[in-house]
Formats: sequence, C-alpha cells, structure tokens
Amino acid sequence: MPTKLQIHLARVFLKIFLRDRQSIFFSLFFPIIFMTVFAFVNSGQQNAINIGIVNNSSSDTSVEFVQLLIDDPLFSVTIGEEERLRGELVEGDQTMVLVLPDSFSAQSDGTELRLLVDAAQVRQLDLIMPVLQQTLISIEREFRNIEPMFVLAMEDVQARSQRYLDFLLPGLMAFTLMQLAIAGSGFNIVEFRRKGILKRLFVTPIQPRDFISAIVMARMAIVLIQLTVLIAFAVFMLDVRIIGNFASFYLMIILGTFIFLCLGFCLGSIAKTQQAVMAVGNIIIFPQIFLSGVFYPIESMPELIQPIARVLPLSFISTAMREIANNGASLMSIAPTLLGIAVWFVISFVLATRLFVWKEVAN
Repeated sequence: MPTKLQIHLARVFLKIFLRDRQSIFFSLFFPIIFMTVFAFVNSGQQNAINIGIVNNSSSDTSVEFVQLLIDDPLFSVTIGEEERLRGELVEGDQTMVLVLPDSFSAQSDGTELRLLVDAAQVRQLDLIMPVLQQTLISIEREFRNIEPMFVLAMEDVQARSQRYLDFLLPGLMAFTLMQLAIAGSGFNIVEFRRKGILKRLFVTPIQPRDFISAIVMARMAIVLIQLTVLIAFAVFMLDVRIIGNFASFYLMIILGTFIFLCLGFCLGSIAKTQQAVMAVGNIIIFPQIFLSGVFYPIESMPELIQPIARVLPLSFISTAMREIANNGASLMSIAPTLLGIAVWFVISFVLATRLFVWKEVAN
C-alpha cells in the first residue's frame, strides 16, 4: 500500500503533469487520427474488380456469359476492343482483360480464354485470381445445368468481428501506453535534474522508492485517463468491439504502464540530457513496435525472430490485451503471459530503484 508521503508526492507530480496540456493533447491526437484512418481504410467494403471484356464471339452464349459477369457485384465490367482495353490495362484503369475467342459457344469444350494482366500487379492478382476462377466455374455450371456436389457453409463459432481495426486496437493501446510511460518518466527525471528539483529532494528524507512510486502513481493516473478517452472513442465512434472483461483489460493497462514507467526511469537515470533520453528511448521503443505484434501477429514473423519477439515486454502486454479484447480470454487462460508480465514487473522495478541514485543525479 502507498504511504502518505508517496500519495502526497503523487498529488504534487500530478498537478505538475496536468500543466503540460499541449503534450496531453498531442498524445491523444496521434492515436485517434491513426485509428480513424484505419477505420476508413478497412471499412469492410470491397471495391469491385475492374475487368475488361473483349467478346470476339457472335454466339448468344457469349452475350449471356458477359451479362452474367456484368450482373456479378464483384466485377466492374467494361466491354470494348482489345487494343483499347489493353491500353487501359497498361495505364492502370483495368485490373485485367478477358478475351473470349471466336469459338466460344455452349457446345465448345476446353475453350481457352485469354486473360491479359499487368505483371506489376502480381500481389493483387494472387488475391483476385481465385475469386475470378470461382466465378467462372459458377457461370459454367449455370450454362451446363450441373449441380455442385456440395455447398460449404462457414459458421463463425466465436461470433466476433474480424476487422483489422479490432485486431489493431489492443496493440495500439499497448504501444501508446509504452510511449507515454517511457517518454513521460524518462523526460521527467532529466527535466527535474535540469531544474534542480532533484538537488532539493536529495536533502529531504525521501527515499528513491518513494520518489519513483509517487511519479508512477501520478503518471499512471494520466495514462489511464488518456487511454480511457481513446478506448471510448474507438468503441463509440469507430464501433470497435471489446468482448472481454474490462476489469481484466484495465489490469493489463495498469501493469504495462508500471513496467514501462520503470523502464523510463532507467533511461532517465542513464541519460543526462533530453537529447540522450530521446535517442536511448528510440532504441527501446522502435524495435518493439515492429517485433511485438502491434500491427501483425508474431506468428507471421520469420521463425528465427519469433523467440526474441515473444519475450519483449510489449509483446506480453499487447498479447494479453488482445486475447482479452478479441477472444474474451480470462486471466487464468493467459497465465503464461501473466507470468511474463510479472517477471518484467519485478525486473523493471529493481532496475529503476537500483539505477536511480540521489548523489549521481544531484550533481
């Protein structure tokens, strides 16, 4: 339990932090803009595939075939001559061009349809080709009156949203609290040193653990308020779903904030200037942005990197928050992750208190 001295210091530090309104505003502004952009980009509405059709056949079958493609909402069909459509393909106005030969008819068997594509769009074609092939198979069945052997009906047993924004939110919250905590505590130490506050506190009975605990409590209050605003914006404005327990979700936020605040203290104790804190902080922050599963799962990384990525503090926090928010996991079901968080909890606090020495910072 915090002592009266620690609570009193926390109130003092909280008042100091709240005076920096510009920093608080921009720390909220960036994540909100970030989430809003991803919400619009991943709105779930699939754009129609632009496909040009060159019909060299005069049969009624070819006309009906083209009409079926036009009626399919997956495609935006343009009918024209091959030379013109080829030019549009080169200019990027068409994704592909399908050429129906003269021999295309209901009696034809094994007729080859030419498909003109742009090799520069190979990644996009990897996604489009299965859709096009499935559509052509469906149209062929309609012509030949062939009933499919079976129909596959997919049922989502978890009944949850699969939007990328839902996946992104827990990782973004973990990244935001890391950035706020490390930057806040690290810069605070350097700033207090520059202003001579540490020299004054050095001659008082305050112990390093009291000083660190007070700043941690004050900073944690700020971070919790900021993340609550971001979560409310995501849930009510962007329709992001958090299906897990909010109490467990906030527990992960509190534990993560404590860990990164202590790590920020370590940086502030090692670095002597604000420029040094920024440089050392980037070394800690940026690798974790790309290796901790914030924007994509750790499982998608190269196998050589995965063991390193899994033991990073941000990996434990973002994984726990994502399991709770997206899968509704209980604390018992993520026990291994909680163990990793507990280990970093102890490591960060021990490092913060050991590296913070009054005599060194008071010089």
